[in-house]
Amino acid sequence: MRHPNNPDFCKKGSSHPSAKVFPLDRANRHVSIYDPATGAFTLISTCFGTHHLIFAEDSDNTLWVSSGVTGPGAVGWLNRRLFEETRDEVRAQGWSPFVLDTNGNGRRDAHVEPNQPSDPTKDTRVAANLYSVGFNPKDGSIWGTQLGFPGRLVRVAPGADPTHTALTEVYEVPFPGYGPRGGDIGRDGIYWASLASGHLGKFDRTQCKGPLNGPKATGKHCPEGWTLYRFPGPQFRGVEDDGSAEASYYTWVDQFNTLGLGENVPIATGNMSDSYFALVDGKWVTLRVPYLMGFFAKWAEGRIDDPGAGWKGRSLWATYSTRTVFHVEGGTENRPKVVRFQLRPSPLAR
Repeated sequence: MRHPNNPDFCKKGSSHPSAKVFPLDRANRHVSIYDPATGAFTLISTCFGTHHLIFAEDSDNTLWVSSGVTGPGAVGWLNRRLFEETRDEVRAQGWSPFVLDTNGNGRRDAHVEPNQPSDPTKDTRVAANLYSVGFNPKDGSIWGTQLGFPGRLVRVAPGADPTHTALTEVYEVPFPGYGPRGGDIGRDGIYWASLASGHLGKFDRTQCKGPLNGPKATGKHCPEGWTLYRFPGPQFRGVEDDGSAEASYYTWVDQFNTLGLGENVPIATGNMSDSYFALVDGKWVTLRVPYLMGFFAKWAEGRIDDPGAGWKGRSLWATYSTRTVFHVEGGTENRPKVVRFQLRPSPLAR
């Protein structure tokens, strides 16, 4: 919505609380709000880059965002209530660097930078960016994936004043898994992520046996929290590692049983299979879309329009939206579409 060079309130020398802690010079993407009642867009200039987003369930319904593939090494948010009351985009936004509690005292202190030697008396800032972003309703923490090899999950506990109190934990994906992309969290606090290795990764923080903070909690400290589920389909020719050639882009967790397969069921995009894959009690349920040919899901969301109408009142909505829809059936006149899934409890259900 503007040039990527940030305004002065984001930069060093600004009086903005977040800029004092971690000034930001550039942001490639920002925030917009669309009001369907008026048809009007409101553009919000953010100091931090944006990509995916999630509303928290706090009293302000704080909007947390990821920065995508590249970013400033910070997590950003917008105080939804404050912005709607004041329309003040400067006061309503904030951000924080990713800081590990490496001295293990339970609070955020002075820290060393990523390229500096460790100091047992200080915390450590890590170079991280969130690709996906999720809100954990069990404890209010913010979770996301960090791309790369082997890649990792990032957990942020905001604290009372996130700019100054947010603490980070990182959890590296164990081999044979690697390459997290899109992910989401259930109401049970379990995080699920699509992995480039051809797995759906499950991470349960409650299974970690060692300390979650301190000098040894640098990413490799909780392999026991991970479970890898191989996606359906063959492996690449000549590759003997466990995994699949399936290239899942994103995973969404059905927290409220909107599809009918159960609460907190992870549903991953089957981008090489024209489908969605739901993992139910350790077994795959494939939702294949035979038409339109080349169904390529980018995201999903559930709606319960009528809780009393059974399966008819519930739906899973998905986008069919490759970047090159003109290469599939329909040619240059083709456009992104929305696909609606409804699941009958039995073939004869009415």
